[in-house]
Amino acid sequence: MDKIIIHGGKRLSGTIPVSGAKNSALTLIPCALLTDEPLTLRNLPRLADIDGFQHLMNQFGVSTSIAGSRPEDFGRVMTFEATRITSSVAPYELVRKMRASILVLGPMLARMGEATVSLPGGCAIGNRPIDLHLKVLEAMGAQIEMAAGYVRAIAPDGGLPGGEFDFPVISVGATENALMAAATASGTVRLRNAAREPEIVDLCNLLVAMGAEIEGIGQSDLTIHGVKRLHGATYRVMPDRIEAGSYACAAAITGGEVTLAGARPEEMSATSHALRNAGVQVEAVKGGLHVAANGALKAVNLSTAPYPGFATDMQAQLMALLCRAEGTSVLTETIFENRYMHVPELNRMGAQIETSGRTAIVHGVAGMHGAEVMATDLRASMSLVIAGLAATGETQVHRLYHLDRGYERLEEKLALLGADVERVGGD
Repeated sequence: MDKIIIHGGKRLSGTIPVSGAKNSALTLIPCALLTDEPLTLRNLPRLADIDGFQHLMNQFGVSTSIAGSRPEDFGRVMTFEATRITSSVAPYELVRKMRASILVLGPMLARMGEATVSLPGGCAIGNRPIDLHLKVLEAMGAQIEMAAGYVRAIAPDGGLPGGEFDFPVISVGATENALMAAATASGTVRLRNAAREPEIVDLCNLLVAMGAEIEGIGQSDLTIHGVKRLHGATYRVMPDRIEAGSYACAAAITGGEVTLAGARPEEMSATSHALRNAGVQVEAVKGGLHVAANGALKAVNLSTAPYPGFATDMQAQLMALLCRAEGTSVLTETIFENRYMHVPELNRMGAQIETSGRTAIVHGVAGMHGAEVMATDLRASMSLVIAGLAATGETQVHRLYHLDRGYERLEEKLALLGADVERVGGD
């Protein structure tokens, strides 16, 4: 199994391109199920999760093609064509490693009138039930059955009639499934307390480009007027705000200066605010975001929250940065209850972090040292890389399959900034 070896202490400097957003791409791809015309997505990141979702689409009979591109290019263009759906079942062997697979439930239900999806997998970061996915589809007129680890959704004859649903708590995935299912409903669907993440906006914009009628894009109350059919489209995936924030933390912990080409500052305000509070200079520039750190890092206190709050997907990376801050930081994780599995690994590198329930107390240290560490989930993996970039000596990060799910050619991008990092085959 591959591992990344980092020799820390190198100041990061330069410009790197921000890849297409994983969390958006995995929502846009299943939109291809909603039409029999081609859907072409540009700026798709080269990630294991994207490849996995492509295989899942092939399982349904969707043909996929990749436009010619050079191996050294970041991102690619892929066309999905669901002229004829040959299966409405998402099997366990394809779904078990990727939670986003549940996002085929809504569009398959809308297109075929039924869908059977294995209960999903993904990162082991806490309890992430799909009850809201099912409840909102029921509110739209679907019948839900569960048996032997599978969910089956059935639409009435004539399609989903529509309806109203108030999300008791904000759910990004359930909002996404509801939007795709509602696009071709026979009536109107109203969603209240819906998620507002930029990835939700990206999905809405694609659906509108395909002919959907959606009111309230970017707001918590959405109204979808169902249309009879959607058509194909060509669409560019938004830049990955989590990847950009991760590299911002990497630059800051090394006292570096990095321009994140393609980043959208308006979608990263919470991350930028947290970094500025930590003593990092963050400035919007033409075509991206500029990050520089040339002074002492400062402790901060913050809690994760749904957008526009501080993203849970940035918590581990910021924690790694705060390990080197002066003073004591307090982080509270409000989204997932088991998202501190990276803490023991950071402590192995000399960090001083204590956890109690959903709270982590980070005592800043003067320096950290390299060690062999084990990645436990996608964002935890990146926190270990960030710590390794600032640590003395050699850091080895194992279980790279987590990183490969969400960071496009990580070691190559870091090398562009001057990091001493390489991927090697494991034992």
